[in-house]
Amino acid sequence: MAGTVVIGLGNPLMCDDGVGLAALARLRDEWRLDGVELVDGATWGLSLVPVIEDSTRLLLVDAISAGLEPGELVELEKDRLPIYLSRKLSPHQVDMRDALAVAAWRGRLPEEVVAVGIQPESIELGTEITPRVAGTLDALVAAAVRRLEAWGHACVPAVDAHPSSGARHPSAVTPPWPPPTSVPHA
Repeated sequence: MAGTVVIGLGNPLMCDDGVGLAALARLRDEWRLDGVELVDGATWGLSLVPVIEDSTRLLLVDAISAGLEPGELVELEKDRLPIYLSRKLSPHQVDMRDALAVAAWRGRLPEEVVAVGIQPESIELGTEITPRVAGTLDALVAAAVRRLEAWGHACVPAVDAHPSSGARHPSAVTPPWPPPTSVPHA
């Protein structure tokens, strides 16, 4: 078993759809996460089934279309994931729905699956995350870290991500971060 896995999802060629991959890069570069495997899932879909099945806890980081204001933070527990997966933002969400369904059908879906993300503003062709969504990237990284800590993982800021090194660090954001928005039951 791989333990806890964080999969960053999205397409960096579709503006805000790349926010999950940007958050994953920040987790990789700015944090030391004890016992956590970080996976660049991009748009890999069904090829992620073995990674999903081998994990005991799964955290998906992505742009999540939840009908909220752009830039709002969203957190969905396992029982709420069908809402996230039913609102097609991009083709990788269909593939992820299928990957999770295959793992569930085979009886190997992790007990704990959570998706954290940001409501996108634009999913048009482009390589830049919109300013409104980029402005909440710190909050997305913080939400992922909080979830990992709640699952018992030590999450320590990386020494080489010190603000004086020129790298932005999530701790440089003044708390409190906006709490995740609960998506109403459909």
